[in-house]
Amino acid sequence: MDTSAMELVRRHGLLMAFGLFLVGVAVTADGFLTVGNMVDVLRQVSITGMMAIGVTFVVITGRLDLSVGSMLTLLTVIVVDQHNTLGPAGAIAVTLVAGVLIGAWNGLMIGYFRLNALIVTLAMLSFLQGMTLLYSGGANVNVANSDSTWFAVFGRDAILGIPIPVILFLGGAAIASFILARTIFGRTVYAVGGNETTSVFSGIAAPRIVFLTYVISGATTAVAAVIMGSRVMGAQNTIGQGYELTVLAGIILGGTSLLGGSGSIWRTVFGIAMLGFIQNGLLLLGFAYYVQWLVTWVVIIIAVWIDLAAKRGRIVA
Repeated sequence: MDTSAMELVRRHGLLMAFGLFLVGVAVTADGFLTVGNMVDVLRQVSITGMMAIGVTFVVITGRLDLSVGSMLTLLTVIVVDQHNTLGPAGAIAVTLVAGVLIGAWNGLMIGYFRLNALIVTLAMLSFLQGMTLLYSGGANVNVANSDSTWFAVFGRDAILGIPIPVILFLGGAAIASFILARTIFGRTVYAVGGNETTSVFSGIAAPRIVFLTYVISGATTAVAAVIMGSRVMGAQNTIGQGYELTVLAGIILGGTSLLGGSGSIWRTVFGIAMLGFIQNGLLLLGFAYYVQWLVTWVVIIIAVWIDLAAKRGRIVA
């Protein structure tokens, strides 16, 4: 493979493969590229997308957050359960505070105490799943009087034909993109991920930046939990299981480097949407649901390989 061809594969290989996939499914499955199906896909990925917005900040600093799936489970159980006690507004407030506090704990351990992000968030994943079972007593929870509450607006309603979950997702992406690309904080996030030692010598408080990225991750996961609870009007004790893998796959697929220092929110939006269309296309083609997980694994491996090869400046044969 010559140099120009390798560079083309490095920069656009996944995009080219995705384009071929879209064409193949569009030809085979009726209704795949219709406006209705596209809107449905965006609605389906709005929860993972909202979570991925916050995790993108974390990944750009060169860290990981594998606790977001279990965090989504616990926070969804909380928002649904507290709805029946405090009402919609109170439940949403409690959920947002809980998400920020969980994120702050992760950020404290990883940013200030400098513990390994993989270990800390894996431990938090287990802890939160246990807390979910303890909080709920192992029982599923449901919104009482679901027909008379405005809570359903966040997950089920639409404005001018656009589902509110999609509006929240894209609106959150726009705000996060502005913060990351146009503010001093955003530039320091890239600096810490690019070279943390250099950033410290440049006067950047790296522990504080890492801490804040985990707070953002917790906050966006709390918003995702509100959307999830509003859509389902209930919560199971495993409702967020596996979401951390999907979130990470979408971020990697969008081109944000696991090594830190590069990436963007809109790339993440594109990666999450791409993954959603792949999963939707597989279902329309008649593949079993579990095939999505196999494809997600392949996508992660290929995307990480391309990312590492790009960092080394070459494609490894």
